[in-house]
Amino acid sequence: MNLEEFEKSTTADDPPAELPLVLAALWWDAKGNWTKAHECAQQREAPDHAWVHAYLHRKEGDLGNARYWYGRSGRNPFSGTLEEEWVEIASALLAKG
Repeated sequence: MNLEEFEKSTTADDPPAELPLVLAALWWDAKGNWTKAHECAQQREAPDHAWVHAYLHRKEGDLGNARYWYGRSGRNPFSGTLEEEWVEIASALLAKG
């Protein structure tokens, strides 16, 4: 799945069944369901999940918590827009296959 296909999939009611949990978090975020996105992101102790978790707390406005999760992800806090960060994360995760 590429970024365009992933973005188009957000018009459905549910995420694609084959979507990894970390991408499902971004999918739910794109649908406007922060809570469901957060539930997906926090289910694993992996750097990619921490990255999405950081993004979600940044979006929420909880920058202290976001900084903590960026640290857990091994990444620096993102300095662009939330939309730019969403695309960067989604693109990176989709590229992993």
